[in-house]
Amino acid sequence: MSFVLYTMFEILKGVPNTIMISLVAIIIGLSIGLIFALIRLKRIPVLSQFIIVYNSFFRSTPLIVQLFIVYYGLPTFIIFLNENLDWHMNPDIFSPLIIAFIVFSLHAVAYLSESIKSGLQSVDFHQIEAAQSVGLTKYHIYKEIVLPQAFAYALPNIENQFIMLIKGTSLAFAVQVTEIMAVSHVIANEGYRFITVYSIAALFYWLLAMILEYIFNKMERSTIRYTQTKSI
Repeated sequence: MSFVLYTMFEILKGVPNTIMISLVAIIIGLSIGLIFALIRLKRIPVLSQFIIVYNSFFRSTPLIVQLFIVYYGLPTFIIFLNENLDWHMNPDIFSPLIIAFIVFSLHAVAYLSESIKSGLQSVDFHQIEAAQSVGLTKYHIYKEIVLPQAFAYALPNIENQFIMLIKGTSLAFAVQVTEIMAVSHVIANEGYRFITVYSIAALFYWLLAMILEYIFNKMERSTIRYTQTKSI
């Protein structure tokens, strides 16, 4: 029993980094994903093609490979710049945690941009026409009508992506980030009680997922009420 309590308290130390990586990734993913989705819908030349290739790459390659590419490639690229441009930047300027922020955010953008794009396409076009007919500007149409409804439609996919990010952070220990899986790995190797330790780690991931599901269920009910009052 003492070993179980010790393991739980030790794994708890890795929870903040797990949450922080996922939270940063979802915020950046939603922000850039919205821009990418609007560019795709507007079919802006060159940029639209770039986003299609970008999304295809990050959705089709393993997350751990993306982590390794940035983890090992970024210092090499900085060294290249130092040698060819006479820069004096420290190749290790980016900590493993910062690299995790970068990679998970890039990964989230690819998925969330598609979710947001689908959400935007789900908004009834007749509402936009009605808003234009009463003289609303494009800014107000998007702010008051389109984006709230698109967000409501995309919310289930955003929830799934958030949970996927929480689970995906378990790969960050491969690039020396101290999160739930990294702490679990150390304890399991020290005590040789792998099933116990990894079962406790699984419970932590499960608990985080259930908390997220509860929060998103509350958000879904709130967005439904909001869109019903704002829709034309």
